[in-house]
Amino acid sequence: MNFKKYPIVFFGYLVIVLGTWVWYMQSYELFYILRENIPVMVTMIFGSFIAGSSPEGSASVAYPIFTLYLGITPDIARNFAFAIQSIGMTAASIFIINCKIPIDRKYILFVTIGGLFGLLFGTFYVVPYIKPIFAKLVFVSLWLSFGIILFLENRNKNRRLMEYLGTIRTADKFYLILFGLIGGCISAIFGTGINIFTFCFMVIYYKINEKVATPSSIIIMTIETIFGFALHALWIQDFTEPSYHMWLSCIPVVILFAPLGTYFISKISNKAFTNFLYIIFLVQYIGAIYVIRPSLFLWGVSFLIIVSGIVFFHYLSKANTPQIDSK
Repeated sequence: MNFKKYPIVFFGYLVIVLGTWVWYMQSYELFYILRENIPVMVTMIFGSFIAGSSPEGSASVAYPIFTLYLGITPDIARNFAFAIQSIGMTAASIFIINCKIPIDRKYILFVTIGGLFGLLFGTFYVVPYIKPIFAKLVFVSLWLSFGIILFLENRNKNRRLMEYLGTIRTADKFYLILFGLIGGCISAIFGTGINIFTFCFMVIYYKINEKVATPSSIIIMTIETIFGFALHALWIQDFTEPSYHMWLSCIPVVILFAPLGTYFISKISNKAFTNFLYIIFLVQYIGAIYVIRPSLFLWGVSFLIIVSGIVFFHYLSKANTPQIDSK
């Protein structure tokens, strides 16, 4: 059977999860929570589609809306992000693997190693000492600077894209693990971050095709989010009832819209996809500015991060011309 044409494993996952969800909701008479969480569900329609179609996790859309517009506390928003992405991004990852969408296994392996350690370190030694809103402004400013450099890079008609990392040096393994470590710390704060942070590095430094780096980053975030969900639900045990009800409400939304986003990017051209990324980065930044309403000081911080990010990513784009062979 042609699994690329008929993603049987993905549809099996869909049936099992949705069937279990309907049985559970009916058995415990929990359908009433859907009415209470309509704003959350609507947010996750967009969030999960973005998570499946870009290197951004759904929390990149949901976190600022939840914390600043819906009045949901940062810890509940973060724990919900881990929980719901464990469903939606798992669905997207199964779809990617089942349909044999190109991914870079070396990227996934070494970044994930660093990311899991980063998530642990960030959870216990970073999160207690950082203000999430300030960090969010820093990160959306950084992603905007990356989008500017990516736009400038793609204006180069002779830009050469690589499909996969080939033979990599020990130094390359170190870079990937290090960026995974930092990305894991970011994910510990927001419930997402390692995917977009390492995506930036792969695309700018290693010149990896965005349409290969994106599904690879989705799989990385899937592993990270399952680990993060287990960390908070089973070890720290701070997964509260509001997070639980939000999670249950959004399962049927994300399990459909995340893989729909993945299907969308598999069908469009690389140019259309990069244009889609530019829009996401810009809208995310404008949205963050709108909900944060930064003071003059924070505007200055944002400007400084954008300028520094442009310089940093420009340096990365010129610092390496990797030799790529095959898978």
